[in-house]
Amino acid sequence: MASDGDLAIQAVLNELSERLESVLPTNIGFPAASDVDFGSLSGFFHRHLLNNLGDPFTAGAYPQHTKTMEVAAVTFVADLMRAPEGDRWGYITTGAGEGNLYALHLARGLHPRGIVYYSEAAHYSVDKALDLLAMPSIRVRADHSGRMDFEDFEAQVDRNRDRPVIVVANIGTTMTEAVDDVRTIHQILDSLAIRRRYVHADAALSGIPLALMDPQERPGFDFADGADSVIVSGHKFLGTPIPCGVVVVKASHCAHLTRTGGYTGSPDTTITCSRSGHAAMMIWYALCMHGIDGLRTRAEQARELAAYTHQQLVELGWDAWRNPYGFTVVLETPPPVVTQKWALASTHGRSHIICMPGVTREQIDNFMADLRVVADPVPVGARRQATHNGMAPVLRTATPATA
Repeated sequence: MASDGDLAIQAVLNELSERLESVLPTNIGFPAASDVDFGSLSGFFHRHLLNNLGDPFTAGAYPQHTKTMEVAAVTFVADLMRAPEGDRWGYITTGAGEGNLYALHLARGLHPRGIVYYSEAAHYSVDKALDLLAMPSIRVRADHSGRMDFEDFEAQVDRNRDRPVIVVANIGTTMTEAVDDVRTIHQILDSLAIRRRYVHADAALSGIPLALMDPQERPGFDFADGADSVIVSGHKFLGTPIPCGVVVVKASHCAHLTRTGGYTGSPDTTITCSRSGHAAMMIWYALCMHGIDGLRTRAEQARELAAYTHQQLVELGWDAWRNPYGFTVVLETPPPVVTQKWALASTHGRSHIICMPGVTREQIDNFMADLRVVADPVPVGARRQATHNGMAPVLRTATPATA
């Protein structure tokens, strides 16, 4: 017979499960792919502490790890990012925030007097990293699309030409999925005769999808385009149920960061010490399950759904747009009754829908049906005030989406 404690625990777990399942049909505002089933890995969560302690390329003293999978995942991503064959290294991070911190830590060691340039559309983890590392920085303007204003970038660098330049390039901004072209950044630095430079690509959102395209048909962002380091997320496009990421750097850049791990039997080369072996397993599993062709198909389908979503909004008369190659559709912020139900991230009068793998046309159609309830012939820009007047519209309950 179950004890009162067991029953209380089960009640909490049941409530959590019900809540998580209930929000799945309307979760279209945050970048989390939901088309990968990781159930085959469940047996490794029951009794194994998988700790990839220390450097992934050294087994170390602790035996319960997944470093072989981690190295395979890092190699896969390094190949996608066209990292130089004989000059590459990386590891599985807790997420893109840690990847940005590691890259800036690396850049500071290479250029102690460097100034960090990043756009106002950069992820907030960049600000955190700069605070932690006490690095001097200049925030560069972004244009309406979210892309770095390169004229402002050039002007800011020109004022400080005696200092090394460290750049954080956004490869898929949080709100609009804009891309700061790394090739353009290098052209500007070349024109200013800036030799001491480091360019980090924060490609958490768009790195893998863009890497699957012909390099001549997409913005520059990888190692062949001039990046010194790249971070991609594991829980966004790859859909891992644990937040994580893969950071890849030039091995020749990071020798000064290596310390002796002592009792661990492994060099100390990462930001965190104990690292999740489960996260490494999940990234490896997602990459292996899909392969290059499968990943490319998922990206193409996501873009097709984003184009469909944009067209539906345009036909409704709702102000909306999207950056080329993106899964993200930016729209004028609907009333709270819509944004809350559909978990739409919103700021400064703009919201977005992210058509990640796993989001279906049925979900988009259901969203559009709700939006039509609050839409009216009031001109764009005045719509929000009109729809806030009076009683909030009643939206129907969403039904679970089918693939």
